[in-house]
Amino acid sequence: MNILLVDDSRTIRNIQKNVLKELGYENVWEAEDGVQALARLKEEIPDLMLVDWNMPNMDGITLIREVRKTNKSLPIIMCTTESEKSRVLEAVKAGVNNYIVKPFTVESLGEKINATLAKAAAGSTP
Repeated sequence: MNILLVDDSRTIRNIQKNVLKELGYENVWEAEDGVQALARLKEEIPDLMLVDWNMPNMDGITLIREVRKTNKSLPIIMCTTESEKSRVLEAVKAGVNNYIVKPFTVESLGEKINATLAKAAAGSTP
């Protein structure tokens, strides 16, 4: 499984990569912002995206809206410090499949990933 991490903080990306490795996910790609992520998506589509909200150049919510214009089925989890209900609702309206607030544990991220992938798989079966 290929996972694209989109976060402007190298430290956060490294932490997330380590958490994903603990969960058994080895193929992790990185992007520093939405612009880099969109460029990467033109090359290859991952199986899952973890997206931060607050980034320079293109924030996570704009990235998600751009992705959803052409790809409705790519599982996307918003990983952010934004915890207000209005932000969660905005992200859902933009097209996220799930939402997790930083900091998170290995277990909580694993649960979000499993739930998101199970729901995506269920949606793709006839």
